[in-house]
Amino acid sequence: MNEMSTKFQLTADNYYSDEANREYLSVSQFKDFVGTYGRMGCEEMALAKIRGEYKTEPSNAMMIGSYVDSYYEGTLDEFRTKNPQIFRKDGKLLSGFQKAEDIIARTERDELFQKYMSGQKQVIMTAELFGVPWKIKMDSYLENKAIVDLKVMATLTKLNWVPDIGYLDFVRYWGYDIQGAVYQEVVYQNTGKRLPFFIAGASKEEDIDIEVIHVNDHYLKEALSIVEHNIERIKQLKEGTVKPDRCNTCGWCRQTKVLKRPISIMDLTASI
Repeated sequence: MNEMSTKFQLTADNYYSDEANREYLSVSQFKDFVGTYGRMGCEEMALAKIRGEYKTEPSNAMMIGSYVDSYYEGTLDEFRTKNPQIFRKDGKLLSGFQKAEDIIARTERDELFQKYMSGQKQVIMTAELFGVPWKIKMDSYLENKAIVDLKVMATLTKLNWVPDIGYLDFVRYWGYDIQGAVYQEVVYQNTGKRLPFFIAGASKEEDIDIEVIHVNDHYLKEALSIVEHNIERIKQLKEGTVKPDRCNTCGWCRQTKVLKRPISIMDLTASI
């Protein structure tokens, strides 16, 4: 483990704590600040999360993904116990979570998918990137071979339109290339091995689709340059030396909005 300025001892138990989020930057926190092609970032919301002032309840879509994640982590029984709302009154799973069971069964039937998900689970590493301490937690770490992240998506094949760029795959649209870039660099700093990054993807479609997707290194290099370009601003925001911007569209901004004047009807469509 390379040395960093933080003395905070990161563990599986405190990985998602407010204190850990103050001490370390993570990919999800980076995307809260900066956003992705698919979701606008909000600096004020990101800081509110770090301070513990703003928490969002996971959507059903996220919970379905977490159900599959917990199966591969070996913590499904614990997940079921902590989330009784996923069951109907008769004790059977709600339909969305029955779909999660179907996804698990489908991925279990595929030898290649299982091979890539057979690594060490939820491996935590830390490193300093661009002068900032980062934390990562890997779904499947195949030591000296590969980094694999499990994604459960509505579909693996839908392309999303981005103005001035064109159609993008779900990997770049939701910033999973940024995740791969950071994970690869952190592992490299800890081991000296620059490992390929893969997404083990499964869809929620009626006929479940599965893929193991190699996110090529040139995409990861491009994504890492995005991180480097934005890191100084994030560092200043976390240190409190600059004032955060508001996006005025996220849940935090809606909750804390203070009306100062009437708006024009044209303002409602100004961002289109």
